[in-house]
Order: sequence, then C-alpha cells, then structure tokens
Amino acid sequence: MSPLSGEAVEKLVRAGKIAREAATLATKLIKPGMRVSEIAFTIESYIEERGGKPAFPVNIGINYVAAHYTPLYNDPLVIPDQGVIKIDLGVHVDGYIADTAISVALSPAYEGLVEAARSALENALKIIHPGIRAVEIGRVIENSIKSYGFNPIKNLSGHSIDRYIIHSGVTIPNYNDILARHRLTEGVYAIEPFATNGSGFVKELDTTTIYALKRARTKLRNNISELYEKIYKDRLTLPFTLRWYVTSVEEYHMYLELLRYLEKEKLLVKYPVLVEKTNGYVSQFEHTIIITGRDIIVTTL
Repeated sequence: MSPLSGEAVEKLVRAGKIAREAATLATKLIKPGMRVSEIAFTIESYIEERGGKPAFPVNIGINYVAAHYTPLYNDPLVIPDQGVIKIDLGVHVDGYIADTAISVALSPAYEGLVEAARSALENALKIIHPGIRAVEIGRVIENSIKSYGFNPIKNLSGHSIDRYIIHSGVTIPNYNDILARHRLTEGVYAIEPFATNGSGFVKELDTTTIYALKRARTKLRNNISELYEKIYKDRLTLPFTLRWYVTSVEEYHMYLELLRYLEKEKLLVKYPVLVEKTNGYVSQFEHTIIITGRDIIVTTL
C-alpha cells in the first residue's frame, strides 16, 4: 500500500467519526417490531446529514443471516422479539472509507454470543502493531471466541481498504490460519470478528440485495445507458441497492431489467446474502484501523 497523505488520514478519521456516531444510533434503533427498512433509511440519512456518504448499503443481519442483507424496496421485514441483530455500516468521505459493525442481543440467552465477538475485537486491537502478521490476529480472535464456547466464522474475514474500494486484497482471518503469514503494513484495515453457535462457516443464498457496477468500456443500449450512468456517477464501483433509486413498483422493475442486462454483459457484481451453514446464530463487531509507520489509529472507536 502507498503511504497515506495527511489529507487522506484526515478524511479517514472524519469518516470514522461519522461511522461511530451512526453505529451508536443503530444500537438505539434496534427494537422488536421495528421495520428494517426504517432502520436502514434512518442510518443512511444520518450519514449524509453528517457530511458523509454510505460506503455500502446498511447491512442488517437477523439471527443466522451473517452478511449482505439490506432491506429491499418496500421491505416488510421487522426486528423479531428474540435473537441477535447485526448492523454493518460504512461511511466514505471523498472515497476514504470507514467500516464498522455492532451486534445486539434481544434476549439474555444471546448475550454471551454477542460478548464473544465484542471481546474478540477488543483483544485483537490490543495486539495490532505495524508489521504484525495476519495469522497472529486470527489466532487471538479464534481463542477469544472459543473461550466463550462459540466458533469463529472461518470463511469471513477482515480486509484491507483502499480509496473507493472496500475489500482491496489483503485478508485478515478470524481463526488461526497458519498460511496467513503476510504482514500488515501501512494502510487501512477492517478487523471484523464473527462468532456463531453453529458450524463456523457461511454459505450463499440465491437472494441478492446488494450490487456494484463495473465500468463499461463500450456503449450501452440507449434505454439502459441513462440508468447505468445515474448509478455509476453516484457510486463508481462502490456497492449499492435498488431501493436508493426507486420510488415506485414500476421503477423497481425497470431497474431489475437494467441489472439483468448488466449481469449478462458482465458489468454487474452481485453480493449474495450469506447465512450460517447450519442456521447457527451469528454475532459481529468491526472497527477500521489506520496503520502508519509507527502508530495504530482506530478511526471508528
């Protein structure tokens, strides 16, 4: 990774502050019977009011849903009376990204599961230093989660972050992966433990609610080009959801046609909903860090 300029660090810290405040708001919004669409709208609106933009649609994972679910247009889903709710949100300021996540137990039975992920993140942050090997972080996360009697999710990981790129190539495992010998050098990283009372693996569903665009190198059909350019101008290659762009059922179906065409043209990235393989409940916490030549800055704490 290239050294970060002072301006980049300032924008990363500003994005982190907004993300931290949005996560605090998210915790207050999680109540049984609350519509998930209202929660997402409130958080995303808050991010924009504070001078940031969503780096990706707010993810709301209920119980065994681990990642990549954001409310659909007119989504009827509500927060249940029991279980574990995860909210994963991102903020960018001029493309400089902060990524954070929180979990809430809706009943005492799941407080241990939530605490397992929270404690794993806290313990991981304590040991991180410039040049640390990724495996060392994974080992601490796994040991911490297992000390509570739960499993880390092995096929979800932390990741490096670059400007306008949420997952920029470096992975940080959530378990003692002896192959992860690479060192964390200067740059931006998300540390993201997931804990579960299930098997410790996620699988993809056929459902997709979050997408991203690839840059078109050739001219698109006239009726597609306008819609494509509207989204690309707004998001570049950052993830989006259709509910941001539609105000009616007719518009929704129009955009679905766009997505089908873009997928056929290999211009669409899909992020399928991820669920725990054995329907185990999942908890998650996440912070974004900047590693400089000498220091660690936790932007979302």
